[in-house]
Amino acid sequence: MSPIKIAILAMGGEGGGVLADWIVDMGEANGYVAQTTSVPGVAQRTGATIYYVELYPSSQAENDGGTPVLALMPLPGDVDVVLASELMEAGRAVQRGLVTRERTTLIASTHRVFSIAEKSAMGDGRVDSSQLLAHTANAAKRFIRFDMAQAAEASGSVISAVLFGALAGSGVLPFSRAQFEATIERGGVGVKPSLRAFGAAFERTQGGDDGEPAKEAPVAAPAPQPRHPAVRALVERVHNRFPTAAQDLLLEGVRRLIDYQDPAYADLYLDRMAAIAALPAGDHRLLRETARHLALWMSYEDTARVAALKTRATRFERVRGEARVQPGQVLAINEYMHPRLQEICETLPGGIGRWLMNSTLPKKIVERFTQRGRVIQTSSLRGYLMLRMVAACRRWRLSTMRYAEENRRIEEWLQRIAATAQRNPDLAVELAQCQRLVKGYSDTHERGIRNYDTVMRAFERAGDRLAPATLRELRDAALADEHGHKLQAALAQHALA
Repeated sequence: MSPIKIAILAMGGEGGGVLADWIVDMGEANGYVAQTTSVPGVAQRTGATIYYVELYPSSQAENDGGTPVLALMPLPGDVDVVLASELMEAGRAVQRGLVTRERTTLIASTHRVFSIAEKSAMGDGRVDSSQLLAHTANAAKRFIRFDMAQAAEASGSVISAVLFGALAGSGVLPFSRAQFEATIERGGVGVKPSLRAFGAAFERTQGGDDGEPAKEAPVAAPAPQPRHPAVRALVERVHNRFPTAAQDLLLEGVRRLIDYQDPAYADLYLDRMAAIAALPAGDHRLLRETARHLALWMSYEDTARVAALKTRATRFERVRGEARVQPGQVLAINEYMHPRLQEICETLPGGIGRWLMNSTLPKKIVERFTQRGRVIQTSSLRGYLMLRMVAACRRWRLSTMRYAEENRRIEEWLQRIAATAQRNPDLAVELAQCQRLVKGYSDTHERGIRNYDTVMRAFERAGDRLAPATLRELRDAALADEHGHKLQAALAQHALA
């Protein structure tokens, strides 16, 4: 007879250690020899840890003539149960070989906590969750999965209690529900919410529901009914003058740009989109892609935008919710900021900004105060008012040198799209998507602009001989690394360097 072997993969703060201790306590209280070990890991999201538990019947150990020697770590192909607190961790368990088709029951939450590599990618670096689900489902003997983070939130508990309930409901361990619940009660901490989370997960798993519930068909959002005359005119313009296939993106672009600047700025957006809508581009792909990326580019992130986003009431509410701040508790929010001279000059009206950038003594004085980063506490009155003053600079945004530079690039981009759509609509669509290279602020924005200018120079050199797939390859290469090495390699491969 071999031990029952259980591997738990959890991140910091999710109660992975508590879950392992529960399993050990339950085993020891019900006639089993139990052992747990853990291997902390900080390579993924500063806290992913593998806990390993082995259970062996005490009666069998006596028959064998002594205390069993239990393993200290899981081995590929030799694990009965794998519990993962997040979908990527389930994928990592499969990658390590801990999950096998012949033996392993895999219990995992389907929510995602994105890794540092996913979040820091210049493009969309997120791993496709549907592929992760398919891969893990094919690897396991049985795959029990649902959004356990949401279930824990609904019950006011933590995800370890939900995993414990799903483990009990799976029936893979030789213990009853009462024995599982008695284990939680012996813990003596957070018993009631833990039992609620345990019960909900147990019932769901016992009911044979091993997967996510079927998603309901999305309900179409009601048409906006703005009260402001200027905003109402913009909405009517979208409905009356643009194809239905692009109206959802156009309305979102209008909403975003009103929030970013004002209705007049959103009207400029629709003027530009009217010129694109008049092009003979065949289907509506070009119109939709341009509508999306033009709205993003026209709402570029400058210091006023960043300050406005950091001081919004909705942001404070979101942070309080994520931190689970209780009534009577005080929340402090620290912003780590490092504005450079260039960003300060770009925030000022164009004439003043150019004067400061080209000055001698004033420039040195400002640079002296910008050499080191600063911590601003937006939850304090002083820090909040400081950033609100910066956010108020949006009133002269259209007169800044940053706006002049961004506007010049936008106009050149739109002219290229219009000219290309006349002869190659598919290439024009790929050209519209090149706006993805321009994003962020500070060093991130500089790198994006540098890559964008490089791709546009290659586009101009190639002319009509550039295929849509080639431009897509250049764009993806530019998004692949921040240093531009892969982009240079792709340019050399296509003789465009």
